Amino acid sequence: MSQQVDRVLYVEDDEDIRSVAELALVDVGGFDVCLCASGQEALSRIKEFGPDLVLLDVMMPGMDGPQTLKALQQRPEGLNIPVIFMTARLQPSEIEEYRSLGAIGVIPKPFDPMTLADDIRRLVADHPER
Repeated sequence: MSQQVDRVLYVEDDEDIRSVAELALVDVGGFDVCLCASGQEALSRIKEFGPDLVLLDVMMPGMDGPQTLKALQQRPEGLNIPVIFMTARLQPSEIEEYRSLGAIGVIPKPFDPMTLADDIRRLVADHPER
């Protein structure tokens, strides 16, 4: 039984990419989305927002995606929801590293706004144990 994803916490430092992704996730995908411009903002907003999934950019200034994921996992309540990285860094070794950190998958950048929501739902459906 795969889990239902309605609420997505999206962490992306690039404002233009955040805007396109918001349209893709909200208008096309029907998700309720909390947009964060940094890992630090994600840490401060995740508890109140209560997402079903975290969508995380890899390369960000300050706290990058992997560091953000580790910080989210180290919170007292942990992180018991799926995480998907979005990145242009798609070497097999890099994808393996993201998975070893706990991500269920990777969505390549640039992403297709018309299929982003379906890509997310497919990754979640493929990982029912999360």
